Amino acid sequence: MEWKNIWRGMAMGTSDLIPGVSGGTIAVILGIYDQLIEAISGVFSRYWKKYIGFLIPLAIGMGTAIIVLSRIIEYLLLEYYAPTQFFFIGLILGIIPLLFMEFKSRASIHPIHVIAMTLAMLLVASMAFLNPVDSSIITDMTFGTVLLLFLSGWLGSMAMLLPGISGSFVLLLIGVYPTVISAISNFNLLIIGIVGAGVAVGFIVSSKVIRYLLANFPGMTFSVIIGLVIGSLAVVFPGVPASGLIWVLSIVAFITGVIVVRLLSRYSA
Repeated sequence: MEWKNIWRGMAMGTSDLIPGVSGGTIAVILGIYDQLIEAISGVFSRYWKKYIGFLIPLAIGMGTAIIVLSRIIEYLLLEYYAPTQFFFIGLILGIIPLLFMEFKSRASIHPIHVIAMTLAMLLVASMAFLNPVDSSIITDMTFGTVLLLFLSGWLGSMAMLLPGISGSFVLLLIGVYPTVISAISNFNLLIIGIVGAGVAVGFIVSSKVIRYLLANFPGMTFSVIIGLVIGSLAVVFPGVPASGLIWVLSIVAFITGVIVVRLLSRYSA
């Protein structure tokens, strides 16, 4: 068992609680993105024993962070929204040079890569102009709501694996984010189970696709990943702080985010 993956999972789980920040981005910072995709794809094969020791501690860390830190993150977003978002902007800007270094180690940059990077960036940035569905917490379990929750888990998990796209933000756009957060906070096992089934299916399908692309088209795949990460800045940006104190806190949070990336990258796998 790779027990150091517990704290890695906690870092990923914490980021997945934030609409606009991807656990995949944290996995890249930690240097385990390729290994994560390979493990999720391989755990559902006959070679599952090879990967289970990597994934179990990671899942423990993610689950712990989501359960323990959900209320803290909710408080920070409510009371210190701008500084919290600027912290993640610092994380994102800090990872971009690392992504370009990874790109250069895998392929040479061609014009088609720049085009793919730009299109991916514009795709994610456009999400900043989408209005999340204003939805109340789902309480009635009909066929339609069960299907909605399952598909939401599927789409959210696919987004979680892609650096730059937030699974939480996808849930916000669909309108089920309040329902999912409420279910986690109140241990509603029925809703957790439905969304969790969708998450599992999404992980299986998307991990196999991403693994294939990384193996066969590394340059194009990393071009898209870099574009997704850069575009996510538009989604995370909270606007110009309104007061002097918030300005100071936001600057400190931003610098802290950049420093955290540097520290995490030193301990990458």
